[in-house]
Amino acid sequence: MNIAAIAEEIHSYTNGYPFLVSRVCQCIDEELGADWSHGGIQRAVKILLEEKNTLFDDIFKNLENNKALYDFIYDLLILGTSKSFTISNPIIDLGHMYGFFEKRDGKVAIANKIFEILMTEHFISKDESMVKSSRIGVLQYNVVKNGKFDMELCLRKFASHYGEIFNDSDVEFLERHERLLFLSYLKPLINGQGFYHIESQFTDLRRMDIVVDFGSQQFIIELKRWRGEQYQAEAYSQLCNYLKSKHMDTGYLLTFDFRKGGNKVRKAEWIEVNGKRIFDVMV
Repeated sequence: MNIAAIAEEIHSYTNGYPFLVSRVCQCIDEELGADWSHGGIQRAVKILLEEKNTLFDDIFKNLENNKALYDFIYDLLILGTSKSFTISNPIIDLGHMYGFFEKRDGKVAIANKIFEILMTEHFISKDESMVKSSRIGVLQYNVVKNGKFDMELCLRKFASHYGEIFNDSDVEFLERHERLLFLSYLKPLINGQGFYHIESQFTDLRRMDIVVDFGSQQFIIELKRWRGEQYQAEAYSQLCNYLKSKHMDTGYLLTFDFRKGGNKVRKAEWIEVNGKRIFDVMV
């Protein structure tokens, strides 16, 4: 195996957290036939995310026993609120003590991708009832063909679904929960064969980058709100730069337009920006 590349990828999921590193390696060696490859690491991470262990039990217990900490991380991951890392803040200090937080470019970030995935899934599972009560149904579509996930079709179906059930009276709810809406839609479509994580170092109120791993496929989806033509142009540039950092040529941009009436734009089309292909969806 390519030791340096495999070590780097394991580190990208675990950030060196000892138990997570050991368990991922154990899964690869003992349960996946020593498949020391990109796919083997993904399958090992998936096994780890689906199991019950004392570390994960403690994470959920600490979230549920401290509403302030729960709300802080929910705002960070689901609402995209940027938080300055100030250790004198009791909530940040507590999260840092638990190993949930680290300081990244002066901001609070979740310590590793596996914790991030676990927490996001936990929030979504708890909020699904709220989403459904607001007439948001998670619909199942045949977006998997011959073992491949069709992200273009997934986003087209989401746009159609969104357009059918929402109107201007829902704006207040959507402006707070549009990310939850999409993640709740995406989750059942990839469960069983894939997972996603939020790139928290890029998370802010204007945009959220989601990386979806599905078998050997990987998709980069940027979620953002419409804030004018200038910001939209910046979104294309940001996504292109992010794709370049990931050595990928194709990305997806999902924009929520909360303007009222005839000012709204609806589209789903492929465009080319700076040599990158972007599937540009606006709902």
